Amino acid sequence: MTESYTDILYQNENGIATITINRPDKYNAFRGQTCEELIDAFLKAGWDRSVGVIVLTGAGNKAFCTGGDQSAHEGNYDGRGMIGLPLEELQNVIRDVPKPVIAKVRGYAIGGGHVLALLCDLTLAAESARFGQVGPKVGSVDPGFGTAYMARVIGEKRAREVWYLCRQYTAAEAVEMGLANKAVPDDELDAEVERWCLEILEKSPTALALAKRSFNADTAHIAGISALGLQAVSLFYGTAESQEGVRAFQEKRKPKFRD
Repeated sequence: MTESYTDILYQNENGIATITINRPDKYNAFRGQTCEELIDAFLKAGWDRSVGVIVLTGAGNKAFCTGGDQSAHEGNYDGRGMIGLPLEELQNVIRDVPKPVIAKVRGYAIGGGHVLALLCDLTLAAESARFGQVGPKVGSVDPGFGTAYMARVIGEKRAREVWYLCRQYTAAEAVEMGLANKAVPDDELDAEVERWCLEILEKSPTALALAKRSFNADTAHIAGISALGLQAVSLFYGTAESQEGVRAFQEKRKPKFRD
């Protein structure tokens, strides 16, 4: 079964729901419309009894997702906007659906896309994958799941390194840090993800749902931090400092934040 969307692709086959961000010309960066469609697809898959596992990925080989589409930044994105409610809802729905979610990562998982991969229950990466944050380079940050939850996953010292330095990490480094579960050659990624999905489909769906809820309980308070933080970021985007980051990115120059 397939569903029709503008920015994403949705397919449910043999108990595996695959949600693909389909904006390869934008390195699968998301706009407001993308977030709305992802929320709808996750809810559809999450509560469909025929689905046992959900895979999130990006179209093409260049990127899993590179975060918010900066070309829509200065207008606060489209639709309901993007920073604030839609992104907050998307992050929460990935955690809340009672099914394991696997991030299948090829190419860049950067910025907000990196946070989406982080929030998935499991992450499988091709050797071409590159992980990292760019927020402080472009006048942005994800002050919730992207920071507090990342610190829980990989340790606070390493999480601060990721955010303060905005470096990129290989798939092998991501596995070593705890950002990914396994890295495989690019041409083996699809088969590897399918193997993991098939193993999950053999397990009790109720036990898996309870396990996921139990894992989430330990970090549930971060949702409140995220809601507060994303509202603050929405206000930050209206400042000259943040807007300088966007202009510098679009003009392919170093930003002059301290001017």
